[in-house]
Amino acid sequence: MKTTYVENQEFKNQNYTDKELSKEYESCTFVNCTFANVDLSGIHFFECKFEDCDLSMAKIDGAIFRDSKFLNCKLMGLRFDACDVFLISFSFENCILNYASFYKLKIKQTKFKNCEIKEAEFVEADLTGSMFDNCNLDGAIFDRTKLEKSDFITSYNYTIDPEENKLKKAKFSSSGLSGLLEKYNIIVYA
Repeated sequence: MKTTYVENQEFKNQNYTDKELSKEYESCTFVNCTFANVDLSGIHFFECKFEDCDLSMAKIDGAIFRDSKFLNCKLMGLRFDACDVFLISFSFENCILNYASFYKLKIKQTKFKNCEIKEAEFVEADLTGSMFDNCNLDGAIFDRTKLEKSDFITSYNYTIDPEENKLKKAKFSSSGLSGLLEKYNIIVYA
């Protein structure tokens, strides 16, 4: 019989491509686990930590991630916009988030540290007060995105149109100016 609620457990080296998951996890840690292409729809993760896990292309429709931490994880192509958005919150460190979608999500004060976030979608998202610390944002799409008080000082390869996004009190380094001026087709020298 399938357990519906799991609390304070650690799972190591598990491959969930052929295992049934519980409905709800609280304060659990997943280490070196594979969730790639797994259907995680409707599963709840409260205060869970994922370390060295692969969740690439997992289906997360209606999944709940509250106060979840992702460390050294592959999260390629994840549609976070399909999650249950009520109290959604997470942080990412040393993760690969290429092609992920955060479309229209309200994820204020989210921390992205040392992440590769190429071609990710942040269209109409609210990232107020978020931190992008040493992140590669090559090809990431920011359109009508709230980035007020967000920090991009150490990030690179971003293109953000100041006329199409809210940037009040957002922080950028002088080396990132070209990413803010790209649409004007001007050249900025350091």
